[in-house]
Amino acid sequence: MKRIFLSLAIVLLLTSVLNISQSAAQGLKLPAASSKQVITQDLGISQITLTYARPNVNGRKIFGGLEQYGNVWRTGANGATTLSFSGDVIINGKTLPAGTYGLFTIPDKNEWTVILNKNSEQWGAYEYKQADDVLRFTVKPEKTATKVETFTISFPAVTTTTAKLSIAWENTAISFDIKVDQDAEIMASIDQAMQGDKKPYLAAAQYYLNNNKDLDKALYWADEAVKANPELPYPYYWKAQIQLKKGDKAGAKASATLGKQVAEKAKSDEYIRLNDQVLEKAK
Repeated sequence: MKRIFLSLAIVLLLTSVLNISQSAAQGLKLPAASSKQVITQDLGISQITLTYARPNVNGRKIFGGLEQYGNVWRTGANGATTLSFSGDVIINGKTLPAGTYGLFTIPDKNEWTVILNKNSEQWGAYEYKQADDVLRFTVKPEKTATKVETFTISFPAVTTTTAKLSIAWENTAISFDIKVDQDAEIMASIDQAMQGDKKPYLAAAQYYLNNNKDLDKALYWADEAVKANPELPYPYYWKAQIQLKKGDKAGAKASATLGKQVAEKAKSDEYIRLNDQVLEKAK
């Protein structure tokens, strides 16, 4: 019976491909029933590229209906949904090398299985093989606040080290985190850049500030950035931020005061406001 269903699926696929080829030959232009979406999301110093097709509910019962519980699902329409990582990532505690993976799921009423499979170039899940899985884990589904008519995969929350991936359709949603550990690579790149003629003083100071590194070194770099660009308001602001974090309110106040004066001269409303915020904190 399984072989019959598989053969039927292949016949339908070949028929679909033939129809598309004939339409192309005739110059026919038709909208896709399930629109394609490609999302490129930065994550730290790397990128995630998501490619998938977006079917609509169209009045149908989706989970437990169109998509039967317990079956491997392509997690979208048409070709398998894919996730491409330009660098290594960590999902559910496991490190995955850079590359492209097929994203499949097994929906169930109380628990979904999320699958990343090394075969990313397949139509639907007809050629899916569990032996090709590189990662499997389970998540709990949630009921959405409103109905999601068009199948949606998104990145609703992103930091410099984590991107939350959300899958939502009909009245159900799941999510999981994609993480990176790039600190060693970033620190090495800062060290290397500091050997060059154009030293990235401000960018390095910001990274040290935001990632709880050596604040004395960060302050030195921020001061160098101020000296290199005394007519720009933002180096003063970041220097003041570092001084605040070090507990030096007097120093922060002095830097922010100068920064505000430079911002007023440059007519930069943004840095007038930001330096005012530092002055308020430094009281």
